[in-house]
Amino acid sequence: MVVDALDPLAVLEAIFEPSEPHFYAERPATATAIAGAEIAIEFEAHGPTRFVEVQRWMQETLEHTIAVGDVQAPFGGPHFFSAFTFFDEVAPGAAFPPATAFVPRWQVALAGSSTTAVANFWVSPEVELGALALRIWRAHQRFRQFGFREASQSESGERAPWKFSKRESGDYRLAVARGLSGIAAGEFSKIVLARAVDLAADHPLHPLQMLHGLRQRFPDCYAFSFARGRGPSFIGASPERLVRVSQGRVETEALAGSIRRGAGASEDAALASTLLQSEKDVREHREVLDDIVGRWRLLGLVPEFPVLPRVRRLANVQHLHTPVEARLPPGVTLLDVLAAMHPTAAVGGMPRAAALPRIQAIEGFSRGLYAGAIGWLNARGGGEFFVGIRSALVDGATARIFAGAGIVRGSTPEKEFAETELKFSAMRDALTR
Repeated sequence: MVVDALDPLAVLEAIFEPSEPHFYAERPATATAIAGAEIAIEFEAHGPTRFVEVQRWMQETLEHTIAVGDVQAPFGGPHFFSAFTFFDEVAPGAAFPPATAFVPRWQVALAGSSTTAVANFWVSPEVELGALALRIWRAHQRFRQFGFREASQSESGERAPWKFSKRESGDYRLAVARGLSGIAAGEFSKIVLARAVDLAADHPLHPLQMLHGLRQRFPDCYAFSFARGRGPSFIGASPERLVRVSQGRVETEALAGSIRRGAGASEDAALASTLLQSEKDVREHREVLDDIVGRWRLLGLVPEFPVLPRVRRLANVQHLHTPVEARLPPGVTLLDVLAAMHPTAAVGGMPRAAALPRIQAIEGFSRGLYAGAIGWLNARGGGEFFVGIRSALVDGATARIFAGAGIVRGSTPEKEFAETELKFSAMRDALTR
């Protein structure tokens, strides 16, 4: 149903329960956002076949789905919210399984000035249909007249900054040196290595309030939150689209090669020019682009992209950026493309088979959803996934923040450490403010 304009994050925050799963994704610059809470039906998968298994489960679910209302409205009809960890297996007791997919009980989405609310319910033989219809009607009325609690004076006023203790296991400069040794030995041409820093606050952290700060500061990024209802919330502001399918077209982007922002317009432009002329950064970017193009062609896609990369400016960093798109051939699904691409060379390495096992050995921590694939799919075959970077695991008063850099010939431990510090700044600001 189409309802009066609502902010999906405000709706999610108003009904937020730490014990209930939720999903949120937004790109403020495009005025699109989607939120879902609670579980109507869910699924988990493990191992290298996890994308195929999720696709099969989705198809079986849709074959037994009855949709009513304006399902052609923007974000109308049932949606599947999903997250895939970086690796296809995780350690026992990990916060997130290798593949998670669920249809929420409540969903609200914004597309421009149009807001669409959806209620999903599992109908079993034991369900009393009259009571179920009443619940749906009450949900309809609630979204028609959704109310938000006003902040108290103490909540809305200024407060002292929270205090944090910080701990990082391992030496990132040493990890980069080990990666460079592998490159020199011919094991791989690129490896992406990340840092994980654990922060402990003197006050419980609210993941959705932190997310509000991230979406304000990074309107060109994907502000996101994913939680299973037990354990941490995974939040962030990702600059990187992994794959989007809409109206028979598939889109992605190569995003690799970085430099800081300038203090003024002249310095900013000079830094951008330096990035475009950097042999190391241009080579790294081209390898990522070539990897995407090669994997798409194996699926029968014909990629279209500009000859030269552009500079994409974010609040605290500039990247080399190349958009890529193609017509989606019959019989190829969004999850087929996602399975072929993930993890990309921008967050893994090249060759993939050689670099990925070395990541686990060198980094010394579990990535989980960091650099994983997070997004949604609709009943018409469309959807959108982004890469879970510039992110944090938030659990009570603790948070683990992540940042990584691509290590190639010409990298140095000091420069890569400085790049991760630059990327950490966004999440640190969101936590401390």
